Amino acid sequence: MTGHHFSLAEQPLVALPSGALHWPSQHLLCVSDLHLGKSERLARRGGALLPPYEIAETLTRLDADITATQPATVICLGDSFDDPTAAQEMTEVHRLWLLRLMAGRDWVWVAGNHDPEPVTLGGCNRAEWQRGPLRFRHIAETGATGEISGHYHPKARLKGRARPCFLLSRERLILPAYGTYTGGLWCDDPVLSGLLTAPALVILTGAQCLAIPLLRPNTAPCKP
Repeated sequence: MTGHHFSLAEQPLVALPSGALHWPSQHLLCVSDLHLGKSERLARRGGALLPPYEIAETLTRLDADITATQPATVICLGDSFDDPTAAQEMTEVHRLWLLRLMAGRDWVWVAGNHDPEPVTLGGCNRAEWQRGPLRFRHIAETGATGEISGHYHPKARLKGRARPCFLLSRERLILPAYGTYTGGLWCDDPVLSGLLTAPALVILTGAQCLAIPLLRPNTAPCKP
């Protein structure tokens, strides 16, 4: 499968164009910030009305990545649902679709700030999860090494268009948001660059992955 190949904590990994992370030797797929049910949550709380198609679109991409990589383990790295109610109010079609993707493999729900309550669809719920030298959590922690996280929805511009991106340094990887209706934080924001020691990379998602250096604030913007 095409993607950007790199190593973290001496583990060969692949950033996929969809925004998922593949760990081939462990037969593991990781996604972050699906935010399933965001349109329903906004409507329920009297917010903006968005077309209610984001769950189907997000599950379609996840289905394709699972078909392509055939993982034994799937890690959902927090904010899988836009709030705890959204997990309970999925349509039967979407619930069965998700259960089909979960069937026959280890499925780990890492708690996020949007969905801190345990998911009751099956799989296991964890505050964070570790395999070998890599630790998976929702929000990056200062001083961590071998860390894979999400939360910030990093994005960058390429030819004037915003694209979700991975952020990679020697110590950690921050995943883009996988969900359809998600905003993001620019990759040169001091909050993000402060977590990443130089040299760091931006790995843009899209039709194909593109890796470029992460430039520091006050040098030049991350807008190739």
